[in-house]
Amino acid sequence: MMKVHEDVNKGLKRAYTITLPKAEVEAAVTKRLQEIAKKAKIQGFRPGKAPLDLIRQRFGAEVMGEVYDRLITDSAEKTMTERKLRPAARPKVEDVVAEEGKDMVFKMEMEIIPDIEPMDFAKLSFDRQVADVEDKTVDEAILRIAKSFRQPEVIEEKRAAKTGDVAVIDFDGTVDGVAHDGMKGADHRLELGTGSFIEGFEDQVAGMKAGDKKDVKVTFPKEYHAADLAGKKAVFAVTLKEIRAHKAVEMDDALAKEIGFPSMEKLRERIVTDISSNYAQISRSVIKRELMDALAKHHKFDLPTVMVEGEFESIWQQVEKDKAEGRLEADDAKKSEKELKAEYHDIAERRVRLGLLLAQVAETNKIEVTSAELREAMMAEARRYPGQEKQVIEYITKTRGAVERLRAPLLEEKVVDFILAQAKIAEKKISADKLLKLPDSMD
Repeated sequence: MMKVHEDVNKGLKRAYTITLPKAEVEAAVTKRLQEIAKKAKIQGFRPGKAPLDLIRQRFGAEVMGEVYDRLITDSAEKTMTERKLRPAARPKVEDVVAEEGKDMVFKMEMEIIPDIEPMDFAKLSFDRQVADVEDKTVDEAILRIAKSFRQPEVIEEKRAAKTGDVAVIDFDGTVDGVAHDGMKGADHRLELGTGSFIEGFEDQVAGMKAGDKKDVKVTFPKEYHAADLAGKKAVFAVTLKEIRAHKAVEMDDALAKEIGFPSMEKLRERIVTDISSNYAQISRSVIKRELMDALAKHHKFDLPTVMVEGEFESIWQQVEKDKAEGRLEADDAKKSEKELKAEYHDIAERRVRLGLLLAQVAETNKIEVTSAELREAMMAEARRYPGQEKQVIEYITKTRGAVERLRAPLLEEKVVDFILAQAKIAEKKISADKLLKLPDSMD
C-alpha cells in the first residue's frame, strides 16, 4: 500500500514523501510486459509466445521508465484527491528513487489554493451613474454621420480657414531639429476644431489661406503615449493646400433616407438607442471597478506565490515590450525599475486575489457559462474578421487555451452580475458630460 508522509504544512505550502512498495511497482511492470508480450514479434517465437524473461530483457528499460512515470502521476493525483488538495499550479516532483527490486520513493511539493470565505454581498452598496440622452447629443451625432456620407467641397473664395473647415495640409515636424516617426504627412485632411492634433496645432492653422506656409509651434502633452516625445516642444512646417467645407445639413427625412433609414424619426430612435447603450456600458464599467475595489478591500487571504509571480511575469513582459517600443506611459517612464516592479507586483496580487475570489463564488453558486453563451461569443469573435469566419472558428476550437480565453471573461461578467444583484444599488442621475469623464477619473 502507498505510504504518504507530510513533510511540510505551512501556510499554502505542502510537501510530501510518497513511497510505493516494491511489490506494487513490480506488479505494474510485469502487467505492462505481459501486455507487450501479446503483440511482440520476436524472431524464433510465434506472436505472444515469447518467454516473459526475454520480453523483460528486450523491453524492460523502456517499460520501467513508462511505468514509473505513470505510477508517479497516479499516486500524486491519488494523494491530492484523498487529502482534498487544490494545487495552485502543477505540483513539483523531485528526488525520485526508482530501482528495480526496491520501493519507489519521490517527493512532491506544491502550493494550494487558499480557503476563501466570501463576504455577505448584501452589505455592499453602490451608486449607478446614469445620464439621459439629450437632443443636442443626437443632433451632433447626426451631423457627424452626415459628414461621413458627404464629402466636403473645395472653397473657391480666397478666405482664411476657420473652425469647422477641413484643411488639406502637408506637414513635416521636428523636435530639436530631429525628425520622428509619425510627424510627417501629405494631403492630410484636418477638420479644424476637432482637437485631433496636438493642442494648439489647429488654432494656428486657422487663419491660414490656401497656398500659405507656416511654422506651427506646439508642445507634446506630458502624458503623450510616446515617452521620447512627451512634454517636448516641436515645430511643424505646414503648407495649407486647400480649404474644404461641408454643406449645411438639413435634419429631414431626405437626409435620413440617404443614411439608410425610412425617416428622421427612425434615425433619431436608433441613435438614442446606440448612445444609451454606450452610456450603460460606461456606467457598468464604473460600478464594476468600484465593486472590484470593494471586494479587494474586504477579502484578505494568503496568495499562492506561484500564481502571483506568474501574473507579474506576464505583466512585466508587456511593460518591457512597451518600454522597448517607446510606448510606456509618461508617468511610468519617470519611475525607476524598482518602483515600477513594486507597483506592478501589487497589481499582480490584486488580479490573483480577485480571480480566486470570483472563481470561488462561481464554484459555490454553480455559476457557469453555457454552451450557447460560449457559441455566441465564438461567433461574435469570428464576425470581427469578415470573410475569415470559418478560419477563426477553426482556430478557436483547435488551439489550446483559446476556448478558455473566451470563457473566462464571460464567467467573470456573470459572477459580477450575481454579486451586484445582491448589493444595494441606487441610481444617480448625472450629466452626460460627467458620465463620459468617469472612466478617466478612475485611472
